[in-house]
Amino acid sequence: MAPRIKTSERIVQNSLELFNQQGERSISTNHIAAHMEISPGNLYYHFPNKQAIIAVLFSEYESLVDSFLRPPQGRAATVEDKRYYLQELLAAMWRYRFLHRDLEHLLDSDPELAARYRRFSQRCVIQGTAIYKGFVEAGILKMDRVQIESLTLNAWIILTSWVRFLCTTRENSNHLSEQAIKRGVYQVLVLEAGFVTDQSRDAVNALFEEFYVPLAQALEEVQ
Repeated sequence: MAPRIKTSERIVQNSLELFNQQGERSISTNHIAAHMEISPGNLYYHFPNKQAIIAVLFSEYESLVDSFLRPPQGRAATVEDKRYYLQELLAAMWRYRFLHRDLEHLLDSDPELAARYRRFSQRCVIQGTAIYKGFVEAGILKMDRVQIESLTLNAWIILTSWVRFLCTTRENSNHLSEQAIKRGVYQVLVLEAGFVTDQSRDAVNALFEEFYVPLAQALEEVQ
């Protein structure tokens, strides 16, 4: 028999599901308890408030991103590494999409979370810069120091604001699709197009085809 999931873990899992489906602002602790068919008191025994649940979810997200957003160790970077980063970014953005959707509200509501997010953001930009440097050293991209810095920053801005762009552009913001978020990852890839070296052009073009999602599909426009 599979081990029984602890109530605290079930609360976190169900909260993530509800936050992703309906947005964090629309969900209260009472909604979570009712969805799980437990008493509010049972929930408060494990978490004193909704912010405590969100803190756990952010820790999960932070650990997930930290686990893959780093340069390869002991070898040169490859185009396959680029595919890996894009796939992992997509998976993280999709699984924790409520964080991207409601980010400013979440940080305004919790100063401690805001401080954690600032450290996380700074770390991601540093790691992203190191990854791009690795692609340059491997001959996949051709950029100078300022271009690397600028590209990293632009990529971070797109990745952290894409879900909010979708929510303010689509008619139905409560039902985001993974394909819609995939278009945001593609937008990051497009930023690199002018820096790809001739020797890596064919391999990178294959990534363009793999991650491309028509904008109309991402925005659910009717043709």
